[in-house]
Amino acid sequence: MKFEVTILGSSSATPIFNRNPTAQALNINEHLYLIDCGEGTQQQMLRFDIKASRIDYIFISHLHGDHYLGLVGLLSSMHLNGRKKALYLFGPPHLKEIIDLQLKYSETTLQFPLEFKVTDAKKAEVIVNNNDIIIETIPLDHRIDCTGFIFREKKRLRKLLKEKLEQLNIPVEYYTALKKGNDYTANNGVVYKNDTLTIDSDAPKAYAYCSDTLYNEQYFSQISNVTLLYHEATFLNDMLDRAKDTHHTTALQAADVALRTHAKRLLIGHFSARYKTLNELLEEARSIFPATELAIEGKTFVIE
Repeated sequence: MKFEVTILGSSSATPIFNRNPTAQALNINEHLYLIDCGEGTQQQMLRFDIKASRIDYIFISHLHGDHYLGLVGLLSSMHLNGRKKALYLFGPPHLKEIIDLQLKYSETTLQFPLEFKVTDAKKAEVIVNNNDIIIETIPLDHRIDCTGFIFREKKRLRKLLKEKLEQLNIPVEYYTALKKGNDYTANNGVVYKNDTLTIDSDAPKAYAYCSDTLYNEQYFSQISNVTLLYHEATFLNDMLDRAKDTHHTTALQAADVALRTHAKRLLIGHFSARYKTLNELLEEARSIFPATELAIEGKTFVIE
């Protein structure tokens, strides 16, 4: 199953040095999920061939402008392009008020249903549970209410050992039961154990998106052992006091989060506009967590 994330924006606060405010497109089994929608997200989607018509879910972490100011424009474009199917939007309670106000004064009535679901920044909760994925909110510690999101693959059915099944002439109609873990009883009464006919599917993968947050152990247990951890890393650690004042994280702290939560890989982003180049941030994080990469815009990271 395809499970990958494309970076559309990785700047904090303002667009600068060819970096745009935060947005990511997550592809799970050819279904697209948009995470945050900063200014310029539509242009980035066009640039990197992310089709808005394929997005059915949008997640907004909080109401600082660099995470949602591109949203109304995107909704308007979907409307103008004739979208009819429902769009599911998850975000803080006042986000709907902001959207309604802008649509009201532009005298716009969306042609498609906008299903708005309020997120609760005080507790973790499952907000999507479909055939492919379970999505939970992650309560974070920012200057205003803010949630991250964790995307967990569902456990797949067991894999059939086709050669073994063919050797035993097991009818195809039994294959589904075998995938579900059932044993097979032949016509002569011989029982073939499931683990001799199938193998376990791959371990479910998980992607954790930790948006703006102060370094805080409260969310560590929820993101433990994820396949890929995206964590904001706004500053270098020599600006730790500034990070604390603004409720952000340094690159060194983001790496420490990955280390302590046993993440397989770390992706850092949300870079301060003070940094024209990002090598120092990467080197700082890799000093304690080598499996770190930069959230470079246009780059797609396979979650595996």
